[in-house]
Amino acid sequence: MSTSSQPGNNMPLIAHLTELRTRLLRCVMTVLLVFAALFYFAQDIYALVAAPLRAYLPEGATMIATGVASPFLTPFKLTMMVSLFLSVPVILQQIWGFIAPGLYKHEKRIAVPLLISSVVLFYAGMAFAYFVVFPIMFGFFASVTPQGVEMMTDIGQYLDFVLTLFFAFGVAFEIPIATFLLVWTGMVDVASLRKGRPYVVVGCFIVGMVLTPPDIFSQTLLAIPMWFLFEIGVLFGSVVQKEREEKANTEDLETEGDDSGPPVQP
Repeated sequence: MSTSSQPGNNMPLIAHLTELRTRLLRCVMTVLLVFAALFYFAQDIYALVAAPLRAYLPEGATMIATGVASPFLTPFKLTMMVSLFLSVPVILQQIWGFIAPGLYKHEKRIAVPLLISSVVLFYAGMAFAYFVVFPIMFGFFASVTPQGVEMMTDIGQYLDFVLTLFFAFGVAFEIPIATFLLVWTGMVDVASLRKGRPYVVVGCFIVGMVLTPPDIFSQTLLAIPMWFLFEIGVLFGSVVQKEREEKANTEDLETEGDDSGPPVQP
């Protein structure tokens, strides 16, 4: 094997640690710079995130702040989390720059699409939660409010609630990546994944129960997309496995042809 296809292992430990520190500082600086740019709009950002709930509040009702510092700290916390989420591409780029020298060529070819796909899927999960799940869930909550009870949500509790859902749906949408990696690394095959489909469905609902608030709607709205994304991962995994099997068969045929040797002359 040529040396160009081998990972580089010549860098000493101190140099690795120095590079790691530099890349971590770049990540932190990126988050802080994005936060500095967004902080002026902190109140507007919170208003945008609270819009799905405010749309279903009774007429004249508003959100409330029960903590003394909540009107400042809650938008501050949200802006910091938004800055972190928006910095994910840069953070992943720094991670890639650190680990890429230690990867083989075929690993590099698959790693870049996986990194890009993971970012897109994470953002897609958050968008799904905001545009699909929140309106359905908050509409249901508003419709079942007992008579004589006025729906007034604390801004701090609301933020914790939606951040949990954002993170849960963002992580859940990474299932195709995880499934693909399991097949690509050979840890499982597609047949085993298909055979375990009933257990996966049950597991999706259990994860939905753990990661979402204790209501059947948010649990179901997380479990069903997880199941669908698992099937997508199995589909792509089957393509990879088929290509691997075809390549192995081709190599076997070439090996048999080489071993047969020239025909024997009489």
